[in-house]
Amino acid sequence: MIESENRHKITFEGKEISLIGTAHVSEESADLVAAVIQEERPDTVCVELCESRYQAMIQENRWKETDLIKVIREKKAFLLLSNLMLASFQKKIGKRLGIRPGAEMLRAIQAAKTAGAQIHLVDRDIRTTLSRAWRLMGLWTKIKLLAQLLVSFGDVEDIEKEDIEKMKQKDVLEALLAELGDILPELRRVLIDERDLYLAAKIRTAPGKRIVAVVGAGHVPGIQAHWHKPVDVAALEVLPPKGKVMGFLKWAIPVFVVGLIGAGFFMSGAEAGSHMIKWWVLANGLFAGAGALLALAHPLTILTAVAASPITSLNPMIAAGWVAGLVEIFLRKPKVKDFEQLPEDIGSVRGFWKNKITRVLLIVVLTNMGSSLGAFMALPLMARVF
Repeated sequence: MIESENRHKITFEGKEISLIGTAHVSEESADLVAAVIQEERPDTVCVELCESRYQAMIQENRWKETDLIKVIREKKAFLLLSNLMLASFQKKIGKRLGIRPGAEMLRAIQAAKTAGAQIHLVDRDIRTTLSRAWRLMGLWTKIKLLAQLLVSFGDVEDIEKEDIEKMKQKDVLEALLAELGDILPELRRVLIDERDLYLAAKIRTAPGKRIVAVVGAGHVPGIQAHWHKPVDVAALEVLPPKGKVMGFLKWAIPVFVVGLIGAGFFMSGAEAGSHMIKWWVLANGLFAGAGALLALAHPLTILTAVAASPITSLNPMIAAGWVAGLVEIFLRKPKVKDFEQLPEDIGSVRGFWKNKITRVLLIVVLTNMGSSLGAFMALPLMARVF
């Protein structure tokens, strides 16, 4: 039997499972995975991938199917942008290490097919993980997350040789998620702990008697710790309801603003009410426009953001970023080459602004953030009119 400190034998209800922790993202790790599968001739090979990551790995041109209008309409611009940033970080680290990210997972899939084993995807959908994390975050935490993802690009260029050796001790995506979990502790439960539970449950219920499971080394201790614990998988796949406080504020703030302006007209006269409207329009418009400008939007898109923000900030059902994003798509419609170049463009910060697809996502996110900030800045300015 192939001996390795990264191979662990565990059992569950008559099933024999070889749990392989990919100790480093390299050919050596991929070779170990392939050798164990060849030796075991398992019924099933479990890989730490969800369906969307699996399809992205085996279908190079999958991005060509992206419907940006649908993404904006379903309020998933930030989620898609975050996903692309994670993929970019993984790709840049892989380039520094001289390997293709996910090489051991690809080898596991290929070896499973050669051995005639069933491929079983055991990770939770990355979109569900990011959505659950998103629900936990307030506006300030979201801003910190976006900033941290952007900072990660620069950090990659500063990685020293000893840092690269440390990076080889864990899966690249796991490294970034763990880093985010340390910087934003409220996210650790969703990004790391919940997935340990999920992986343990999916591996032990995989079909077949002989199973090989390939996961990032960072998950092995958590899987072993939760191996015999009951896990409610369905509960881990459900999006938690939106916070009641945020749901209340979404409607309460517009009502308060309208009431404040009405009180200004009634109590202090037309001039005071007009000044309130002026501050509301200026603060919302300028900050939303600054967000669109920061994303290098088309001049007409910037003007749209400026004009839409004072109105959309009073309507909980629509956001300035969505309007600006749709206008940008109309003015600078992404072409086939943008989808073809997307895997390459996300490898640099400049590429995110250069590619029309990611630029639209940046416009949506940054305009919405600017609009929200403008609304909060406007309130004290309006109150001073009394």
